[in-house]
Amino acid sequence: MRFFDTHCHLDDEQFDPIREDIIARAVEAGVRQMLAVGVTAESSQACTELADKYEPVLAAVGIQPNYCVEAKPGDWERIVELSQYPNVAALGETGLDRYWDHSPFELQQDYFDRHLRLSQQTQLPFVVHLRDCEEEILQMLREARSRGRLTGIMHSFTGTEAGAAECVELGLHISFAGMVTYKKSEELRNIAATVPSECILIETDAPYLSPHPRRGHRPNEPALVVHTAECLAEVRGVTIQEFAQTTTLTAQGLLRRRG
Repeated sequence: MRFFDTHCHLDDEQFDPIREDIIARAVEAGVRQMLAVGVTAESSQACTELADKYEPVLAAVGIQPNYCVEAKPGDWERIVELSQYPNVAALGETGLDRYWDHSPFELQQDYFDRHLRLSQQTQLPFVVHLRDCEEEILQMLREARSRGRLTGIMHSFTGTEAGAAECVELGLHISFAGMVTYKKSEELRNIAATVPSECILIETDAPYLSPHPRRGHRPNEPALVVHTAECLAEVRGVTIQEFAQTTTLTAQGLLRRRG
């Protein structure tokens, strides 16, 4: 079986002393590709360097909503430049967050809009962080869709069934992380069961959100995406082999090197 971890933060300092082992364990577990996702200009640069160094790794470049307030002059221009790199397969992590009070919401909206417009210019998919602001996210996605086609991923989805359905209608994919495996997440599993097979993806969000039954494993790592896949396959009533193949082919069609 082959798996594709569509969201992990491989540049995180927790991985510094063990990164080689982390990537080797992922490949051994069948995780043949991983998307290393940036959250700042510096982090995004680091992700492109990891994608250069490790063949299974692709990069996403962007400024995460909680880090928008820290962005320095020239940082956005740096993201635009990095988006042209052959190993950059997506833009983000972008989106909106009302849970943490780190960045003014209007500033988050400005940066989300920048990512959406850059995606439409470059045809790179965007990766959306959503926390406690589903309607505001959907409103901006609707506005962007009125300008043209959307291609993106709702990362570590925790929204509503109606929200997931509208995102799919707008042209997006829905990705589930380890949270969907937790005992308390029955509602989220029910939502996952409704997502069309051609629109569902899996991720770890490593080093965060270790899945059951490895919830105590710190840091989380791409190899553990297998547990999320097993949970979702059971929820959707398909074999793990079928689910792995479907999600991997979908991810490969969406996230790929250029050149």
